[in-house]
Amino acid sequence: MSLSTARTPHAPPVVTPAARTPAAAPVGPVAVSVREVHKTYPGARRPRRPRRPVGDESTDRPDTGPVHASAGISLEVGRGEIFGLLGPNGAGKTTLVRQLTGLLRPDSGAIELLGHDVVRHPRRAPRLLAHLGQDSTALDELTVAVAAETTGVLRGLERADARRESMEILEELGLTALATRPLTRLSGGQRRLACVAAALVGRRPLLILDEPTAGMDPVARRAVWAAVDRRRAEHGSTVVLVTHNVIEAEALLDRVAVLEAGRVIACDTPGGLKAMVGDEVRLDLVWRDRAPTEVPAVAALRRLVAGESTEPAGVPVTGRRWTLRLSPEEARAAVAAVTTGPAFAALDDFTLATPTLEDVYLALGGSGRGLVRS
Repeated sequence: MSLSTARTPHAPPVVTPAARTPAAAPVGPVAVSVREVHKTYPGARRPRRPRRPVGDESTDRPDTGPVHASAGISLEVGRGEIFGLLGPNGAGKTTLVRQLTGLLRPDSGAIELLGHDVVRHPRRAPRLLAHLGQDSTALDELTVAVAAETTGVLRGLERADARRESMEILEELGLTALATRPLTRLSGGQRRLACVAAALVGRRPLLILDEPTAGMDPVARRAVWAAVDRRRAEHGSTVVLVTHNVIEAEALLDRVAVLEAGRVIACDTPGGLKAMVGDEVRLDLVWRDRAPTEVPAVAALRRLVAGESTEPAGVPVTGRRWTLRLSPEEARAAVAAVTTGPAFAALDDFTLATPTLEDVYLALGGSGRGLVRS
């Protein structure tokens, strides 16, 4: 392909309704069953304003409509599976987790954990699962060691057993040096890691972890991933992991449900989801100061970027960073064009990658805002 020749912008992949069909039911027993769950939050009414003074032309804030946080969600998680809920902020992940843990009652639908109906019997949920929420302020005044030990005691362990298990987990996560420090004196990432440690004490057959690695550095994040995978491998634990980190999802999960606006828009293995976008590759270009659009091949690439600039990802038509989704043949031609002559002199960096779950999300019609790659 000659990039100096004008061409129709590469169209985004089309995902057919058949491609959106969830993956087959888990092999073996089911740990989590969610069937047609609905949850709607009522809209907010604006407060009444006093009579405006003469000349005040400000407008009232309109009433907000109801929010359908769960709009008929159905999914199954097999025992011993690491299952993910992927989506941007506001997709309905945390609302679903609160319903799974018995903290929030759905308007309609059924939820079963290990055969127990937690809609009818929400108090059974704490006996079946360990939950790490986004906010764990109840532990703030405790030291790292005491927070983990106390959690174990509350889950039925004898004090000595809780102390022993908590110290083992602190060592596993690299927190031993911080054991005597209160959570309020830790950095954000360290505090989150200490909360993960507390969640892992007092072994439960089901772990529900809501953004467990938020704010962590890469070393701590890998320690959490290893600890989660170890519990699945050694104890058969089932894990439901909520994330908006596509790298985390691809590295750790057996299957993933993609959420958007309270709906499951796809459910499959990470590899199965990425297969939906075909054989496209993603080319990211970073120019030093500006793109040398006087070079015909670069001008042709700019036209491709301009054609894709209406995508939800917000690809810029101008600026230093360009993103293109191309066939393998087109990508090879593009790389050859920008790594020679004056184009190469103006190029600061480029990356070539196969599709990610973010690309899948965009192909399925998601907004992409709030997803991260780190």
